Amino acid sequence: MDHEALVRRAVAVARRSRENGNHPFGAILVGPDGSVLLEAENGVPEFHDCTMHAETRLVSEASKKFPRDFLSRCTLYSSAEPCAMCAGAIYWSGIGTLVYGLSEASLKKLTGDDPENPTLELPCREVFARGQRAVEVFGPLCEVESSYVHVGFWNPQDENGGNL
Repeated sequence: MDHEALVRRAVAVARRSRENGNHPFGAILVGPDGSVLLEAENGVPEFHDCTMHAETRLVSEASKKFPRDFLSRCTLYSSAEPCAMCAGAIYWSGIGTLVYGLSEASLKKLTGDDPENPTLELPCREVFARGQRAVEVFGPLCEVESSYVHVGFWNPQDENGGNL
């Protein structure tokens, strides 16, 4: 699979999320054959629900639609490294592989102290390492490119967008 192209597609979903008035995060689920099965935008502002991150929305839908043995052969692509909550959801869903664009550390540089995204300094690999099953992780990929969707969104008074 072309991981970079699929990360870019997740970033395109993040861009759409931002255009729809939500936080700029997106996720896609890709099946074992390389087909895109699902897409999800962040929905925190839209639904007034702090758990509506793109990854948790996607995992919720995927868990209802596909059996765990199938999900174990799927890959979740995310525009940014999943937070601890989203990493937990990915783990519990049984999804076998995660590929992400922007790292959590780089996201924190962009969001700063914006109260809309109090970024945790907890890499998803650390969350997965505590589990009883492996989740293969690739990332960050296309990190600078993945950061562009965030420029000017967090801390809008910061005209340079907290560049990486």
